[in-house]
Amino acid sequence: MNPKVQAILEQTGRLYHRYGIKSITMDDVASHLGMSKKTLYECFSDKEDLVRQVLMYDHSRYCAFLDGIEEKNLNAVEELFEVYRSIQAIYREYNPSMDYDIRKYYPGLFIELRDIKRKRMYESVFRNLIKGRSEGLYRVDLDPSVIARMHVMRVESMLYNDIFTVEELTSFSLFHESFVYHMHGIMSHEGRVFFEASFDLFTAAGKETP
Repeated sequence: MNPKVQAILEQTGRLYHRYGIKSITMDDVASHLGMSKKTLYECFSDKEDLVRQVLMYDHSRYCAFLDGIEEKNLNAVEELFEVYRSIQAIYREYNPSMDYDIRKYYPGLFIELRDIKRKRMYESVFRNLIKGRSEGLYRVDLDPSVIARMHVMRVESMLYNDIFTVEELTSFSLFHESFVYHMHGIMSHEGRVFFEASFDLFTAAGKETP
């Protein structure tokens, strides 16, 4: 990727995550970046193009992170420990107004991105379940396809409803309980032994994640 475009996407993404999308104009972006609006339009055809590329860039970076975890020599439970820590940090930066703006003002993009994220989440969870089952850490009788889809459904329902307040949604407690709930539904006896042996260190590291 062109370094200039990458820098624009990263800095604009920070603005969107902090203030939402609707309130940030192309003039605001150009001013924040210290460039002319003409230069900005040389890289992006309009605001919707910029929004789309920012969101796709954010997703591609997270996918690269997941790929990196899967390439490590970790067992299935350790993989989820790594994912847990990263998502906990993401939730702390979560701004619901950004999601609201996408759904209201860019509905086509919202559906496109939702489907892309849904597919990737399903595939990652499915692979982890297969791996954990083969390692003896997860229940031998679990159905990876059903559980992966249930996981996607649970994550989406947490984000797109008003059952939890923003404070609860971004809290350590809610994410921690959701994670433990998932783990205890899939682990074998051997998996629970490993999980409990690592539990204190794992939760302490999670709480300290900036």
